[in-house]
Amino acid sequence: MNPITDAFYDSGCKSKIYSGKKKKMMYLVKTPYFVKSLFSDYIWDIHTQQNEVFITFDDGPIPELTPWILDILNDFGFHATFFCVGDNILKHPEIYNRIVDEGHSIGNHTFNHLNGWHTDHETYLDNVKAFDELLSTDYFRPPYGKLRRGQASVIKSGKKIIMWDVLSGDFDAGITNEQCLRNVIDNFEKGSIIVFHDNIKAEEKLRYVLPRFLKHLDDTGYRSSAIQSHIHEYA
Repeated sequence: MNPITDAFYDSGCKSKIYSGKKKKMMYLVKTPYFVKSLFSDYIWDIHTQQNEVFITFDDGPIPELTPWILDILNDFGFHATFFCVGDNILKHPEIYNRIVDEGHSIGNHTFNHLNGWHTDHETYLDNVKAFDELLSTDYFRPPYGKLRRGQASVIKSGKKIIMWDVLSGDFDAGITNEQCLRNVIDNFEKGSIIVFHDNIKAEEKLRYVLPRFLKHLDDTGYRSSAIQSHIHEYA
């Protein structure tokens, strides 16, 4: 199941719709409080007394984009969490090693970027396990945010399921670069978990948005931290 869309649309509420020439997508940029309450065993944001957010990147690492992301984060002295695809780690171990060496967190994003709605229970859990056999992490995020209850029940017995407070929309060909930037600037708050993607589909928007958003954070007295720096509070 997708907890955000299922709970939101079942309630009769409506989401923001972005339309473009290539495609039309429907998704929530800001996760409503009632969704977080319904799925309170997932982590949507992180309680902190500091002016900080928790930027995350899904789907990498890839040589076309992830090293550039690391360079930009280093420029500001910020840290992030990378929800990696296991197969990409195998293909690009040197980039994975750099992520870890520079103090960022790593999360399990399955071995082959599987959609939980479209994958049977055993196959999905085996794919999560295949990632675990490659490396160990306490954090999991389902690709596409789509996870069935049975899958979630097993995974959360050994990992923290990390969702998000703000979805940048960097994957959406139907919005402009500036709209994507406004998505994050207008919706983040103290403790927000924010989703970007280090994949080719998101590259154009990410190269526009990320340096501008990090500068905005810096200019307003915020920083980005790795999830591991606070996650012990949710043990």
